[in-house]
Amino acid sequence: MIVIDGSHGEGGGQILRTAIALSVITEKPVKIVKIRANRPNPGLRPQHLHGILALKELSSARVKGAQVGSTVLEFIPGRAEPKHIRVPIKTAGSITLVLQALLPAMAFTGGSFEVTGGTDVPWSPPVDYLKNVTLYALERMGLKAELEIRRRGHYPKGGGLVVGRVEPWEERKPLRAIEWSKLERFAGISHATNLPAHVAERQAKAAMEKLEELYALPVEIEREVSRSLGPGSGIVVWAETDSLRLGGDALGKRGKPAEVVGREAADELINQLTSRKATDRFLGDQLIPFLAFTGGEIGVTEVTSHLITNVWVVEQFLGKTFEVEGEIGGPGVVRVVRRVEV
Repeated sequence: MIVIDGSHGEGGGQILRTAIALSVITEKPVKIVKIRANRPNPGLRPQHLHGILALKELSSARVKGAQVGSTVLEFIPGRAEPKHIRVPIKTAGSITLVLQALLPAMAFTGGSFEVTGGTDVPWSPPVDYLKNVTLYALERMGLKAELEIRRRGHYPKGGGLVVGRVEPWEERKPLRAIEWSKLERFAGISHATNLPAHVAERQAKAAMEKLEELYALPVEIEREVSRSLGPGSGIVVWAETDSLRLGGDALGKRGKPAEVVGREAADELINQLTSRKATDRFLGDQLIPFLAFTGGEIGVTEVTSHLITNVWVVEQFLGKTFEVEGEIGGPGVVRVVRRVEV
């Protein structure tokens, strides 16, 4: 049984998500100890638990220690099969973090999913980013996945609903995306839920103005106004390049003007474009578990501790797979030195 130290490096939920997904893919049992040991509230949180239970269902696994607060987890996978996986997060727990655990494993089986919870919540990628930036890159790697946002969910009530399907990943295409040389256009989605339409409009306008100050390129930001369990707003913007897409996002909150939200998302995107690397700081990290199986190399705008930790987890299962150039906090390149066959 592979034993993973859950307090290693960045020491957060990402270790858990990647380790359990790889356990399912490789059919190797895993024991994770010291889960989130250095965090203010150590152990499993509800959203981690939902990711684990989704992977348990996909692979008919035997699991010990799957309860909130647990710092040790044993996961013994069976054979994963295509299934429809329902994940009912009763809170505003992040839907995208659950999908970060589910998607790499489901890529090898195919299947469909239905996840309720938070679509746009702090400390996790917004669902529009996953749909328009992450899935775009995965499609370049030969993985076809669809995702539909049926309802938004914000902190604290949640109630969002995301459904989707993943085709079995038959052709694994190497990804070579070091730098972009041409920016083509900007796009985005600005949403307001249980709030006046002008909130979505003002967020979008502020982001557009900021991007148009610096770039003479088309900017198209969709406005979306909807109803759900509670109020919330946010915006995701992305740059389409001759390589991949890079993103920036921001969430609204009470007392934060919509213009500030829009500018914040645009500023984050502009910041990600300065190094001309092909993947932004979040995408680079998210692609690691997939890249091990396709081969290739990617340029990242920032080598984060998340990325380094994710590489470490993958290599606990697969042996030496990656080479990372660059210092934490600066731009870098991640290269697959040994492509893994499953």
